[in-house]
Amino acid sequence: MLCTWSITLVSLSVLSERESNQTNPGRPTMCRSCGAIVGAGEPQCAVCGASTSGQPAQAANQPQADRETIKFARAVLNRPYKFTIILLVANLLVFMLMWESSGMTSSLLWQPFLEPVLIAYGAKLNYLIDAPNYQWWRFIAPMFIHINLFHLLVNMYSLMMVGPFVEKLYGSAKFVVFWVVTGIGGVVASYLTVRPQLATGAFARFIFKSVDNPSAGASGALFGLVGVLFVFGIKFRRELPEGFKRAFGTGMLPIIFINLLIGFVGRGFIDNAAHLGGLLSGAALALAVGYRRPGARASITNTWRVLQVLVLAIVVLGFYKVARNFNRPVGTVARIAPTGRTQIFLNYVGTMNQVQEKIAAVIHNNDVSDVAAVTQTAMQAPVPDARATELRNQLLTILSKLAEAVPAESPSPDSEPGRPPQLDQKVMDEYKQWQKDYDVWLKGAAKTYTTPQ
Repeated sequence: MLCTWSITLVSLSVLSERESNQTNPGRPTMCRSCGAIVGAGEPQCAVCGASTSGQPAQAANQPQADRETIKFARAVLNRPYKFTIILLVANLLVFMLMWESSGMTSSLLWQPFLEPVLIAYGAKLNYLIDAPNYQWWRFIAPMFIHINLFHLLVNMYSLMMVGPFVEKLYGSAKFVVFWVVTGIGGVVASYLTVRPQLATGAFARFIFKSVDNPSAGASGALFGLVGVLFVFGIKFRRELPEGFKRAFGTGMLPIIFINLLIGFVGRGFIDNAAHLGGLLSGAALALAVGYRRPGARASITNTWRVLQVLVLAIVVLGFYKVARNFNRPVGTVARIAPTGRTQIFLNYVGTMNQVQEKIAAVIHNNDVSDVAAVTQTAMQAPVPDARATELRNQLLTILSKLAEAVPAESPSPDSEPGRPPQLDQKVMDEYKQWQKDYDVWLKGAAKTYTTPQ
């Protein structure tokens, strides 16, 4: 889910690379002031601003390296990031345990783990968190478990790109608190957005989910670290060297936007609510928390040490509860099958979502492919009540009218390629009214068909 980070985060890693090469024309060199890598032919260091030549900079307006800037770069680059490594090892260990529980076959490395395995190791499922199960530890465990090997590798690579900078800037105690709190924040957001009655239309399905499926992964916590660096770069922009200004703050926007775009495309299987929950909780923490400025003592307040111990204890307690419930009989751990009417309602909502997405494709992209298939699927799907049947028939009639209008429009030579046809405004108004009627029905039906009898 975070694979695009590898493109943008490469620029961050340059700030921590070291070399001891002598200065050679045409080759990267090491800054004599702060030790950062300077590209071939660059007149000055991007981190501290020092001139790369042996002579002082000629331009009067060229920024000069000052003692505070050099101290900042050296302090940040030399700080340890041991808890980033500890978290990486912990995620690898949990994944190996899950693989062992699945039979350790090579095919299981790339295919998703079976749902019973995900449930046993603590994946988030609302019905297990709610009464009568009350398995609260499923707010904690998901940030340490992954669906398959690719999911794990992408997230752990992202952790190694982002984690060291957060830990170096804020210290290990605050970093651990950030990771756990934002990870829980992402799971809570995922929990709150399982709302079938709201998962209507493409944009609503970006956040809300119509089905309570297992959710797991460190993505929420990773988005939390991105939120921390985003706010950090803006909050302390006046005292950051140029290299750090470009890497943090608004420099994080491409990472955020690209991953949200991927989340929108893959909204059927990517938990975007968890990503946004982690991002917002990380930003909120960074607004309230200061960082270890250059020259500051390595010691931290007792408050942060207590918080660090507390969140680690919560993680340990959560996995203790996972272990205690690991070998429960299948009947108490496996998913409770929804009632017949609930399943019919959920299938109907999913079908209506597919028809609405096809209507959006016709309106915006002239895409009339698969209209017949979508219509047939909707007609064959069971309906929960008479009003649902009426709404379905109305929607399919609207889809048919819009699809018929596309080939009837012959584009003029001066028209833009791919431009949608001028659709009948009467049909568009009819569709808007249908959406209002459907929302009214859906709110009432959700309470009727998803409430246990």
